[in-house]
Amino acid sequence: MRRRNFIFGIGIGTLAWSLAAHAQQVVRLRRIGVLMSFPENEPLTQACVQAFVRALGRFGWVANRNVRIDYRFAAGNPALFKRYAAELISAAPDVILASTAPSLVALKAQTKTIPIVFVIVPDPVGLGFVESLARPGGNITGFMSYDASIIGKWVQLLKEMAPAVNHIAVIFNPDTAFAPPLHSVIKTAMSFGVAITLASVRNNEAIEEAIATEAREPGGALIIIPDSFNVTHRDVIVDAAVRHRLPVVGWQIPQAGELMSYWYDPVDLHAQAASYVDRILRGTSPAELPIQQPTKYSLVVNLKTAKALGLTIPPAILSITDRVIE
Repeated sequence: MRRRNFIFGIGIGTLAWSLAAHAQQVVRLRRIGVLMSFPENEPLTQACVQAFVRALGRFGWVANRNVRIDYRFAAGNPALFKRYAAELISAAPDVILASTAPSLVALKAQTKTIPIVFVIVPDPVGLGFVESLARPGGNITGFMSYDASIIGKWVQLLKEMAPAVNHIAVIFNPDTAFAPPLHSVIKTAMSFGVAITLASVRNNEAIEEAIATEAREPGGALIIIPDSFNVTHRDVIVDAAVRHRLPVVGWQIPQAGELMSYWYDPVDLHAQAASYVDRILRGTSPAELPIQQPTKYSLVVNLKTAKALGLTIPPAILSITDRVIE
């Protein structure tokens, strides 16, 4: 009888040990929500998503193995940001990646507890997203994009590239663009003898009208504020600018007819965001992670567009150009 009890005890102990060992091997599937402002089929969107996923993999997070990633693509539609933010939050993720300010606004309005890592957000302190760059506080941290000084740099580059420019229209959608205060831009423009017009647009017709208005007097040019609406309507904006022979500076690589871009690498920024997502998944509070800023900007000039506009790249511009598109 004692022998049977002994054997039975060994069997139960072995089974318990086996179950415990198996439980240790089962990894809890963590959840990441991703709210993208740009259309899903936009090449920039796909590049950013792929960079983020690859970077997560370098930290040991593999989709459908130890992490599940839920994506939503708002495509610059203001109504979709709120809806998709609610859907992601209802899934109770461990952390959410918010790409651009409209995504962050929608998420911030619906949660104060789920950690959020943002990318491509200008002036997060001035816009009230965080308390300070060094100590964000709360549940939000991330990687900011630019401040007003960059737009001032665009004015300077336009003036150097096209000296005849004396007025510039800034194209933006007030529903999706979260630009930093433009007083420094206006001040910079005045120092170059350039007038700034804020061209608020919400549809293709408004884009055409704003650009046609800017082209009525000689010396016009365009600055395209980086936001999801302008990404979605890039072809419309560039087509109108080309037809009206207006030089354009912005943030996207000027392959479609823009004159030049001066910007950081948004794809790399999404890859960097994976490091903060990793730290949060491992227990770090977002309040302890300082806001990061881009450290490198690249100047790209479209030579074909310059020739079409009758412009020659000045030596001073050529010397700091990172890439010339033939």
